[in-house]
Amino acid sequence: MREKIKYDKIDGKKKERYGYYHMLLIKNGYVIDPKSGQEGVANVLTEGDKILKIEEKIEKPQEDCTVIDADGLVVAPGLVDVHVHFREPGFEHKEDITTGALAAAKGGFTTVVLMANTKPAVDNEETLAYVVKRGSEAPIHVTTCANVTFGLQGKELVPMKELAQLGAVGFTDDGIPLMDAELVREAMKQVAELDMPISFHEENPELITNNGINRGKASEHFGIGGSPREAEITLIERDLQLALETGACINIQHISTKEGVELVRQAKQKASNIHAEATPHHFTLTEDAAIQYGTMAKMNPPLREEADRQAIIQGLVDGTIDIIATDHAPHTTEEKAKGITEAPSGIIGLETALSLGITKLVEEGHLTLKQLLERMSTNPAAMYHLNAGYLAEGGPADLILIDPKEKVIAGDYASKASNTPFTGWELTGAVKATICAGEVVYRA
Repeated sequence: MREKIKYDKIDGKKKERYGYYHMLLIKNGYVIDPKSGQEGVANVLTEGDKILKIEEKIEKPQEDCTVIDADGLVVAPGLVDVHVHFREPGFEHKEDITTGALAAAKGGFTTVVLMANTKPAVDNEETLAYVVKRGSEAPIHVTTCANVTFGLQGKELVPMKELAQLGAVGFTDDGIPLMDAELVREAMKQVAELDMPISFHEENPELITNNGINRGKASEHFGIGGSPREAEITLIERDLQLALETGACINIQHISTKEGVELVRQAKQKASNIHAEATPHHFTLTEDAAIQYGTMAKMNPPLREEADRQAIIQGLVDGTIDIIATDHAPHTTEEKAKGITEAPSGIIGLETALSLGITKLVEEGHLTLKQLLERMSTNPAAMYHLNAGYLAEGGPADLILIDPKEKVIAGDYASKASNTPFTGWELTGAVKATICAGEVVYRA
Protein backbone atom coordinates (compact mmCIF):
# COMPACT_ATOMS: atom_id res chain seq x y z
CA MET A 1 0.00 0.00 0.00
CA ARG A 2 1.40 3.36 -0.99
CA GLU A 3 1.99 5.94 1.70
CA LYS A 4 -0.25 8.95 1.46
CA ILE A 5 1.68 12.18 1.16
CA LYS A 6 0.64 15.78 1.66
CA TYR A 7 2.18 18.14 -0.87
CA ASP A 8 2.57 21.86 -0.30
CA LYS A 9 0.60 24.04 -2.63
CA ILE A 10 2.89 25.87 -5.00
CA ASP A 11 2.80 29.60 -4.30
CA GLY A 12 5.58 30.67 -6.63
CA LYS A 13 8.32 30.31 -4.02
CA LYS A 14 10.48 27.42 -2.89
CA LYS A 15 10.12 27.24 0.87
CA GLU A 16 11.70 25.26 3.68
CA ARG A 17 8.92 23.27 5.28
CA TYR A 18 10.93 22.22 8.30
CA GLY A 19 13.57 23.74 10.56
CA TYR A 20 16.22 21.56 8.90
CA TYR A 21 16.86 20.10 5.48
CA HIS A 22 13.87 18.11 4.31
CA MET A 23 14.49 14.51 3.20
CA LEU A 24 12.71 12.75 0.36
CA LEU A 25 12.92 9.05 -0.47
CA ILE A 26 11.87 7.87 -3.93
CA LYS A 27 11.50 4.10 -3.87
CA ASN A 28 11.33 1.35 -6.47
CA GLY A 29 11.67 3.56 -9.56
CA TYR A 30 13.56 2.73 -12.75
CA VAL A 31 16.36 5.28 -12.53
CA ILE A 32 17.89 6.63 -15.75
CA ASP A 33 20.92 8.93 -15.72
CA PRO A 34 21.77 9.97 -19.30
CA LYS A 35 25.09 11.52 -18.27
CA SER A 36 26.65 8.34 -16.85
CA GLY A 37 24.56 5.97 -18.93
CA GLN A 38 23.44 4.12 -15.81
CA GLU A 39 19.92 2.79 -15.54
CA GLY A 40 18.06 0.25 -13.45
CA VAL A 41 15.72 -0.12 -10.49
CA ALA A 42 17.01 1.87 -7.51
CA ASN A 43 16.00 4.14 -4.65
CA VAL A 44 16.94 7.81 -4.47
CA LEU A 45 17.29 9.73 -1.21
CA THR A 46 17.52 13.50 -1.24
CA GLU A 47 18.37 15.88 1.57
CA GLY A 48 17.64 19.53 0.97
CA ASP A 49 18.56 20.42 -2.58
CA LYS A 50 21.08 17.57 -3.03
CA ILE A 51 20.88 13.87 -3.81
CA LEU A 52 22.26 12.03 -0.78
CA LYS A 53 22.17 8.41 -2.02
CA ILE A 54 21.27 6.35 -5.07
CA GLU A 55 21.24 2.72 -4.02
CA GLU A 56 19.41 -0.52 -4.66
CA LYS A 57 17.92 -0.47 -1.16
CA ILE A 58 17.50 2.52 1.17
CA GLU A 59 15.53 2.42 4.39
CA LYS A 60 13.51 5.43 5.48
CA PRO A 61 16.06 7.39 7.52
CA GLN A 62 13.71 9.39 9.75
CA GLU A 63 10.03 9.54 10.58
CA ASP A 64 9.20 12.75 8.73
CA CYS A 65 11.09 11.83 5.56
CA THR A 66 8.61 12.02 2.68
CA VAL A 67 8.33 8.73 0.80
CA ILE A 68 7.18 8.41 -2.81
CA ASP A 69 6.62 4.95 -4.24
CA ALA A 70 7.77 5.16 -7.87
CA ASP A 71 7.05 1.51 -8.70
CA GLY A 72 6.41 1.30 -12.45
CA LEU A 73 7.75 4.80 -13.07
CA VAL A 74 10.95 6.15 -14.57
CA VAL A 75 13.01 8.42 -12.33
CA ALA A 76 15.06 10.83 -14.46
CA PRO A 77 16.84 14.17 -14.20
CA GLY A 78 14.61 17.21 -14.33
CA LEU A 79 14.33 18.42 -17.91
CA VAL A 80 16.24 21.51 -19.04
CA ASP A 81 14.80 23.87 -21.66
CA VAL A 82 17.26 26.44 -22.99
CA HIS A 83 14.75 28.27 -25.17
CA VAL A 84 11.63 29.68 -23.52
CA HIS A 85 9.74 32.96 -23.54
CA PHE A 86 8.10 33.87 -20.23
CA ARG A 87 7.29 37.37 -21.56
CA GLU A 88 8.18 39.23 -18.35
CA PRO A 89 8.81 42.16 -18.25
CA GLY A 90 6.48 43.88 -20.67
CA PHE A 91 4.11 41.21 -21.93
CA GLU A 92 2.75 39.66 -18.73
CA HIS A 93 -0.73 39.37 -20.26
CA LYS A 94 0.69 36.51 -22.37
CA GLU A 95 2.75 34.82 -19.63
CA ASP A 96 4.83 35.76 -16.61
CA ILE A 97 7.74 34.12 -14.85
CA THR A 98 5.50 32.47 -12.24
CA THR A 99 2.98 30.98 -14.67
CA GLY A 100 5.73 30.01 -17.07
CA ALA A 101 7.53 28.20 -14.27
CA LEU A 102 4.34 26.37 -13.29
CA ALA A 103 3.87 25.26 -16.90
CA ALA A 104 7.48 24.12 -16.96
CA ALA A 105 7.07 22.14 -13.74
CA LYS A 106 3.96 20.43 -15.12
CA GLY A 107 5.95 19.48 -18.20
CA GLY A 108 8.81 18.00 -16.16
CA PHE A 109 11.25 20.90 -16.50
CA THR A 110 13.24 21.93 -13.45
CA THR A 111 15.55 24.40 -15.24
CA VAL A 112 14.80 26.88 -18.02
CA VAL A 113 16.76 29.58 -19.84
CA LEU A 114 14.72 32.66 -20.74
CA MET A 115 15.07 34.50 -24.00
CA ALA A 116 15.75 38.22 -23.76
CA ASN A 117 13.27 39.77 -26.21
CA THR A 118 11.22 41.37 -23.46
CA LYS A 119 10.20 45.02 -23.02
CA PRO A 120 12.49 46.45 -21.85
CA ALA A 121 14.96 44.04 -23.38
CA VAL A 122 17.54 42.31 -21.18
CA ASP A 123 20.32 44.55 -22.45
CA ASN A 124 21.04 46.42 -19.20
CA GLU A 125 21.90 45.77 -15.57
CA GLU A 126 18.53 46.86 -14.16
CA THR A 127 16.37 44.62 -16.33
CA LEU A 128 18.72 41.68 -15.90
CA ALA A 129 18.65 42.09 -12.12
CA TYR A 130 14.85 42.20 -12.18
CA VAL A 131 14.55 39.00 -14.21
CA VAL A 132 17.15 37.20 -12.10
CA LYS A 133 15.32 38.17 -8.91
CA ARG A 134 11.93 37.10 -10.28
CA GLY A 135 13.47 33.85 -11.44
CA SER A 136 14.85 33.17 -7.96
CA GLU A 137 11.30 33.37 -6.60
CA ALA A 138 9.95 30.72 -8.96
CA PRO A 139 9.31 27.07 -7.99
CA ILE A 140 11.94 25.89 -10.50
CA HIS A 141 15.38 27.15 -11.57
CA VAL A 142 14.77 30.09 -13.89
CA THR A 143 17.87 31.52 -15.56
CA THR A 144 18.10 34.03 -18.38
CA CYS A 145 20.11 35.08 -21.37
CA ALA A 146 21.00 38.68 -22.05
CA ASN A 147 20.73 40.29 -25.44
CA VAL A 148 23.57 40.37 -27.93
CA THR A 149 22.74 43.90 -29.06
CA PHE A 150 21.07 46.89 -27.43
CA GLY A 151 17.33 46.89 -28.05
CA LEU A 152 17.65 43.89 -30.37
CA GLN A 153 18.59 46.41 -33.03
CA GLY A 154 21.61 44.49 -34.31
CA LYS A 155 23.81 47.59 -34.22
CA GLU A 156 25.73 47.80 -30.94
CA LEU A 157 26.90 45.00 -28.68
CA VAL A 158 25.83 44.97 -25.05
CA PRO A 159 28.53 44.90 -22.32
CA MET A 160 28.74 41.13 -22.33
CA LYS A 161 31.30 40.70 -19.58
CA GLU A 162 29.39 42.91 -17.15
CA LEU A 163 26.06 41.20 -17.83
CA ALA A 164 27.68 37.79 -17.45
CA GLN A 165 29.02 38.82 -14.05
CA LEU A 166 25.51 39.89 -13.05
CA GLY A 167 23.96 36.53 -13.83
CA ALA A 168 23.28 36.14 -17.55
CA VAL A 169 24.00 32.54 -18.59
CA GLY A 170 24.30 33.22 -22.32
CA PHE A 171 23.49 35.68 -25.08
CA THR A 172 20.88 35.82 -27.83
CA ASP A 173 18.74 38.22 -29.81
CA ASP A 174 16.26 35.38 -30.40
CA GLY A 175 13.29 36.51 -32.40
CA ILE A 176 15.49 38.84 -34.43
CA PRO A 177 18.26 37.64 -36.76
CA LEU A 178 21.63 39.36 -36.62
CA MET A 179 22.46 40.62 -40.09
CA ASP A 180 25.83 42.39 -39.57
CA ALA A 181 28.48 39.70 -40.05
CA GLU A 182 31.26 41.75 -38.49
CA LEU A 183 29.16 42.45 -35.42
CA VAL A 184 28.43 38.72 -35.14
CA ARG A 185 32.13 37.97 -35.44
CA GLU A 186 32.95 40.38 -32.60
CA ALA A 187 30.15 38.95 -30.45
CA MET A 188 31.52 35.46 -31.00
CA LYS A 189 35.02 36.58 -30.01
CA GLN A 190 33.69 38.00 -26.76
CA VAL A 191 31.61 34.95 -25.79
CA ALA A 192 34.58 32.72 -26.62
CA GLU A 193 36.65 34.65 -24.08
CA LEU A 194 33.84 34.36 -21.54
CA ASP A 195 33.34 30.64 -22.30
CA MET A 196 29.61 31.19 -22.74
CA PRO A 197 27.16 30.17 -25.47
CA ILE A 198 25.59 32.46 -28.01
CA SER A 199 22.34 31.40 -29.71
CA PHE A 200 21.13 32.43 -33.14
CA HIS A 201 17.72 32.89 -34.73
CA GLU A 202 18.54 32.13 -38.36
CA GLU A 203 16.03 33.81 -40.70
CA ASN A 204 17.18 36.35 -43.26
CA PRO A 205 14.30 38.89 -43.44
CA GLU A 206 15.47 40.10 -46.84
CA LEU A 207 14.28 36.80 -48.32
CA ILE A 208 10.96 36.58 -46.46
CA THR A 209 7.68 38.05 -47.67
CA ASN A 210 5.39 36.78 -44.89
CA ASN A 211 7.01 35.02 -41.98
CA GLY A 212 5.67 32.02 -40.07
CA ILE A 213 4.47 30.06 -43.10
CA ASN A 214 6.66 27.95 -45.38
CA ARG A 215 7.08 29.12 -48.95
CA GLY A 216 5.57 26.23 -50.85
CA LYS A 217 2.31 24.37 -50.46
CA ALA A 218 1.32 26.27 -47.31
CA SER A 219 2.02 29.75 -48.66
CA GLU A 220 0.18 28.88 -51.86
CA HIS A 221 -2.80 27.71 -49.81
CA PHE A 222 -2.99 31.07 -48.02
CA GLY A 223 -2.08 33.10 -51.11
CA ILE A 224 0.94 34.72 -49.48
CA GLY A 225 4.67 34.87 -50.15
CA GLY A 226 5.80 32.95 -47.10
CA SER A 227 9.26 32.17 -45.78
CA PRO A 228 11.67 30.28 -48.07
CA ARG A 229 14.13 27.72 -46.77
CA GLU A 230 17.02 29.81 -48.10
CA ALA A 231 16.29 32.41 -45.41
CA GLU A 232 17.49 29.90 -42.81
CA ILE A 233 20.20 28.18 -44.83
CA THR A 234 22.17 31.32 -45.70
CA LEU A 235 22.49 32.53 -42.11
CA ILE A 236 23.30 29.08 -40.71
CA GLU A 237 26.08 28.79 -43.27
CA ARG A 238 27.49 32.21 -42.33
CA ASP A 239 27.38 31.67 -38.58
CA LEU A 240 28.89 28.20 -38.68
CA GLN A 241 31.84 29.59 -40.63
CA LEU A 242 32.27 32.42 -38.13
CA ALA A 243 32.13 29.95 -35.26
CA LEU A 244 34.86 27.86 -36.83
CA GLU A 245 36.98 30.99 -37.22
CA THR A 246 36.44 32.35 -33.69
CA GLY A 247 36.12 29.18 -31.63
CA ALA A 248 32.85 30.40 -30.11
CA CYS A 249 30.30 28.05 -28.59
CA ILE A 250 27.20 28.61 -30.70
CA ASN A 251 23.68 27.23 -30.75
CA ILE A 252 21.68 27.14 -33.97
CA GLN A 253 18.16 27.59 -32.66
CA HIS A 254 14.97 25.80 -33.78
CA ILE A 255 16.46 24.32 -36.97
CA SER A 256 13.84 23.67 -39.66
CA THR A 257 15.54 22.68 -42.95
CA LYS A 258 17.30 19.55 -44.13
CA GLU A 259 20.06 21.71 -45.63
CA GLY A 260 20.57 23.42 -42.29
CA VAL A 261 20.89 20.06 -40.57
CA GLU A 262 23.53 18.96 -43.06
CA LEU A 263 25.52 22.18 -42.67
CA VAL A 264 25.60 21.63 -38.89
CA ARG A 265 26.60 18.00 -39.39
CA GLN A 266 29.60 19.02 -41.48
CA ALA A 267 30.63 21.79 -39.09
CA LYS A 268 30.45 19.51 -36.05
CA GLN A 269 33.06 17.30 -37.66
CA LYS A 270 35.46 20.26 -37.38
CA ALA A 271 34.57 21.66 -33.94
CA SER A 272 33.05 20.37 -30.71
CA ASN A 273 31.48 23.63 -29.56
CA ILE A 274 28.76 23.81 -32.24
CA HIS A 275 25.26 22.90 -31.12
CA ALA A 276 21.82 22.82 -32.67
CA GLU A 277 18.35 22.52 -31.24
CA ALA A 278 15.12 21.10 -32.61
CA THR A 279 11.64 21.84 -31.33
CA PRO A 280 8.97 19.18 -30.80
CA HIS A 281 6.78 20.90 -33.38
CA HIS A 282 9.49 20.71 -36.03
CA PHE A 283 10.11 16.99 -35.50
CA THR A 284 6.35 16.27 -35.34
CA LEU A 285 4.61 18.49 -37.91
CA THR A 286 4.96 19.71 -41.51
CA GLU A 287 3.49 22.65 -43.40
CA ASP A 288 0.32 20.58 -43.76
CA ALA A 289 -0.36 21.47 -40.12
CA ALA A 290 -0.28 25.16 -41.00
CA ILE A 291 -2.98 24.51 -43.57
CA GLN A 292 -5.00 22.48 -41.05
CA TYR A 293 -4.56 24.59 -37.91
CA GLY A 294 -3.91 28.05 -39.35
CA THR A 295 -2.33 30.52 -36.95
CA MET A 296 -2.05 27.84 -34.23
CA ALA A 297 0.67 26.29 -36.38
CA LYS A 298 2.32 29.54 -37.41
CA MET A 299 5.86 29.92 -36.06
CA ASN A 300 9.30 31.25 -36.92
CA PRO A 301 10.96 29.43 -38.57
CA PRO A 302 7.93 27.78 -40.14
CA LEU A 303 6.96 24.14 -40.37
CA ARG A 304 8.39 22.84 -43.60
CA GLU A 305 8.23 19.64 -45.68
CA GLU A 306 8.27 15.97 -44.70
CA ALA A 307 11.85 15.61 -45.94
CA ASP A 308 12.86 18.37 -43.53
CA ARG A 309 11.05 16.71 -40.63
CA GLN A 310 12.78 13.42 -41.36
CA ALA A 311 16.17 15.16 -41.61
CA ILE A 312 15.58 16.75 -38.19
CA ILE A 313 14.76 13.35 -36.72
CA GLN A 314 17.89 11.86 -38.28
CA GLY A 315 19.89 14.78 -36.88
CA LEU A 316 18.57 13.96 -33.42
CA VAL A 317 19.44 10.30 -33.93
CA ASP A 318 23.07 10.83 -34.99
CA GLY A 319 23.75 13.73 -32.61
CA THR A 320 23.97 16.47 -35.23
CA ILE A 321 21.09 18.07 -33.34
CA ASP A 322 22.04 17.55 -29.70
CA ILE A 323 19.31 19.57 -27.97
CA ILE A 324 15.52 19.53 -27.89
CA ALA A 325 14.08 22.91 -26.86
CA THR A 326 10.48 24.03 -26.90
CA ASP A 327 10.66 27.69 -27.97
CA HIS A 328 7.68 28.08 -25.61
CA ALA A 329 6.03 31.20 -27.04
CA PRO A 330 2.74 32.20 -25.39
CA HIS A 331 0.25 34.50 -27.11
CA THR A 332 -3.30 35.50 -26.26
CA THR A 333 -6.36 33.95 -27.87
CA GLU A 334 -7.24 37.34 -29.36
CA GLU A 335 -3.84 37.69 -31.01
CA LYS A 336 -3.95 34.22 -32.53
CA ALA A 337 -7.50 34.85 -33.81
CA LYS A 338 -6.18 37.43 -36.27
CA GLY A 339 -5.54 36.67 -39.92
CA ILE A 340 -2.64 34.51 -41.05
CA THR A 341 -0.39 37.46 -41.84
CA GLU A 342 -1.37 39.54 -38.77
CA ALA A 343 -1.30 36.91 -36.03
CA PRO A 344 2.00 36.51 -34.15
CA SER A 345 4.18 33.47 -34.67
CA GLY A 346 4.84 30.89 -31.98
CA ILE A 347 3.21 28.21 -29.87
CA ILE A 348 3.43 27.05 -26.28
CA GLY A 349 5.38 23.84 -25.76
CA LEU A 350 6.51 23.12 -22.21
CA GLU A 351 3.56 20.93 -21.26
CA THR A 352 3.59 18.73 -24.36
CA ALA A 353 7.31 18.43 -25.13
CA LEU A 354 8.15 15.23 -23.28
CA SER A 355 5.01 13.43 -24.44
CA LEU A 356 5.70 14.44 -28.05
CA GLY A 357 9.27 13.20 -27.69
CA ILE A 358 8.12 9.84 -26.35
CA THR A 359 5.32 9.54 -28.92
CA LYS A 360 7.20 10.63 -32.05
CA LEU A 361 10.79 9.65 -31.25
CA VAL A 362 10.78 6.80 -28.71
CA GLU A 363 7.64 4.92 -29.67
CA GLU A 364 8.51 5.16 -33.36
CA GLY A 365 11.96 3.68 -32.67
CA HIS A 366 14.20 6.63 -33.43
CA LEU A 367 15.59 7.17 -29.91
CA THR A 368 15.66 5.27 -26.66
CA LEU A 369 14.12 6.98 -23.66
CA LYS A 370 17.61 7.54 -22.26
CA GLN A 371 18.69 9.24 -25.51
CA LEU A 372 15.59 11.43 -25.48
CA LEU A 373 16.29 12.44 -21.88
CA GLU A 374 19.89 13.24 -22.79
CA ARG A 375 18.74 15.67 -25.47
CA MET A 376 16.18 17.21 -23.12
CA SER A 377 18.33 17.50 -19.99
CA THR A 378 22.02 16.54 -20.02
CA ASN A 379 23.04 18.15 -23.31
CA PRO A 380 21.30 21.53 -22.91
CA ALA A 381 22.59 21.82 -19.34
CA ALA A 382 26.14 21.11 -20.47
CA MET A 383 26.04 23.74 -23.21
CA TYR A 384 25.05 26.41 -20.68
CA HIS A 385 27.39 25.10 -17.94
CA LEU A 386 24.39 24.50 -15.68
CA ASN A 387 24.53 22.13 -12.73
CA ALA A 388 21.57 20.14 -14.00
CA GLY A 389 20.57 17.29 -16.26
CA TYR A 390 22.05 14.36 -14.33
CA LEU A 391 21.47 12.12 -11.32
CA ALA A 392 24.38 11.50 -8.98
CA GLU A 393 25.13 11.44 -5.28
CA GLY A 394 26.00 15.01 -4.34
CA GLY A 395 24.25 16.32 -7.43
CA PRO A 396 21.14 18.50 -7.57
CA ALA A 397 17.88 17.07 -6.26
CA ASP A 398 16.07 17.93 -9.49
CA LEU A 399 14.13 14.90 -10.68
CA ILE A 400 11.04 13.86 -12.56
CA LEU A 401 8.88 10.76 -12.30
CA ILE A 402 7.53 9.60 -15.64
CA ASP A 403 5.04 6.96 -16.71
CA PRO A 404 6.38 6.36 -20.24
CA LYS A 405 3.37 4.26 -21.25
CA GLU A 406 0.46 6.30 -19.94
CA LYS A 407 -1.81 7.88 -22.53
CA VAL A 408 -2.57 11.56 -22.06
CA ILE A 409 -4.76 14.08 -23.83
CA ALA A 410 -3.00 17.40 -24.37
CA GLY A 411 -4.78 20.33 -22.74
CA ASP A 412 -5.67 21.84 -19.36
CA TYR A 413 -2.55 23.99 -19.42
CA ALA A 414 -0.86 25.65 -16.45
CA SER A 415 0.40 28.33 -18.84
CA LYS A 416 -1.66 31.49 -19.25
CA ALA A 417 -1.76 30.69 -22.95
CA SER A 418 -3.21 27.83 -25.00
CA ASN A 419 -1.87 28.61 -28.47
CA THR A 420 -0.85 25.20 -29.79
CA PRO A 421 -2.08 22.79 -32.45
CA PHE A 422 -1.59 19.84 -30.07
CA THR A 423 -4.63 20.45 -27.85
CA GLY A 424 -6.77 17.31 -27.91
CA TRP A 425 -4.02 15.07 -29.26
CA GLU A 426 -3.63 11.70 -27.57
CA LEU A 427 0.04 11.32 -26.65
CA THR A 428 2.09 8.76 -24.77
CA GLY A 429 4.10 9.56 -21.66
CA ALA A 430 3.00 11.40 -18.54
CA VAL A 431 4.89 13.42 -15.96
CA LYS A 432 3.66 12.12 -12.60
CA ALA A 433 5.79 14.36 -10.38
CA THR A 434 8.42 17.07 -10.68
CA ILE A 435 10.91 17.62 -7.87
CA CYS A 436 13.07 20.73 -7.84
CA ALA A 437 15.71 21.38 -5.16
CA GLY A 438 14.29 18.49 -3.18
CA GLU A 439 10.73 19.84 -3.12
CA VAL A 440 7.75 18.45 -5.00
CA VAL A 441 6.67 21.31 -7.27
CA TYR A 442 4.20 19.36 -9.39
CA ARG A 443 2.25 16.17 -8.89
CA ALA A 444 -0.29 14.75 -11.33
